[in-house]
This record gives sequence, structure tokens and C-alpha cells, in this order.
Amino acid sequence: MMTQFTLELVDSPARRNTARELITEYLRWVATIAASEHGLSFDVDAMVRSDTEDRDKFFPPRGRLYLVCQGCDAVAVGALKSLVRDVGEIQRMYVRPQARGLGVGRLLAQRLIDDARLMGFARLRLESLRSLTAAHALYRALGFVAIAPYADNSMRDYQAAAALEAYRRSAVFMELDLTRRD
Repeated sequence: MMTQFTLELVDSPARRNTARELITEYLRWVATIAASEHGLSFDVDAMVRSDTEDRDKFFPPRGRLYLVCQGCDAVAVGALKSLVRDVGEIQRMYVRPQARGLGVGRLLAQRLIDDARLMGFARLRLESLRSLTAAHALYRALGFVAIAPYADNSMRDYQAAAALEAYRRSAVFMELDLTRRD
């Protein structure tokens, strides 16, 4: 039997609360990895507030925030935002452990890519901790390539300025050319 997943745009207070739960779960998980493997820390609470309360960040017309649900249970979250003029950025891609390996990440990433094209972005970027190798494999399979760290990455607002270079060394930065249709 094929597991059914649905994509839901976060467009109501109830969905925003569910997205807040998943984003918090994700950021706490990533913060633990960043601290143990790289000695880094960042302000999880400030990130969650920004992600769910800033109506310009992940919400139309400049962004998107999705949940992936299996029945009534949310199993993944992912966001798209405008980074600079014709460049978008994927953020907060998270699939709960019980749904990993079932195609949820690919479903969500492809939707964000499709939305980025519809929104007129020429390029789509992302950043991810080096240790999240399964995510990097998915992104490469979707056409993303490694790039040098970009100045507008999201972490600059949530950690000490002195830690930014250490963060850049701990992360993989990737980009997809949305003008190509190979």
C-alpha cells in the first residue's frame, strides 16, 4: 500500500501553530548538532518567532511555508523566501524521522522549486550543516550544486558575529539554476 502525503500551505493560525512545532523541533535538533560537532550556538527562540510571525518572510507574496501531512499528522515542514532580487532560498526543510526515506523530502523540495520558478526567481539557494548528508544527496539529485558561502545567509542574524566564519566552515551552501530545464 502506498503511503499518501498531502502538501498544505500554511495559511491559517492552526497550521501556523503546527508549523511552529515542527520548526522548533527541527531547530533544536540542528542546534544540538551544531553545538556538539562545531561548538556553535544560535538563538532558536528568535528564529522560531521570526519564521512564524514575520509575515514578509515565508508567506505570500514573497515566500511560502508548507506542511506535509500523512492523514492528520504533520510529518514535514519546509519554507521558501526571497533572498535578494531574483534569488530565493529554501529554509527549514525538516522531515520527522518516522517519515524519512518515503519521498516526503523530495515531494516538499520539488514543490518549493516549482513555487520558486512561479515566483520568478532565477536561482534558488540553501545552506545546511555538513553532517546532514542525506539532505545534500537529495538536493544534488534535484540539480543543486555546491557554491561558496553567500553573504545573505540566514544565520548572520541569530548568532554572534565572531562565530559566522566558524558557521560558514560547518555548512554546505548550494544553488539551483532555475532557468535551466535539463
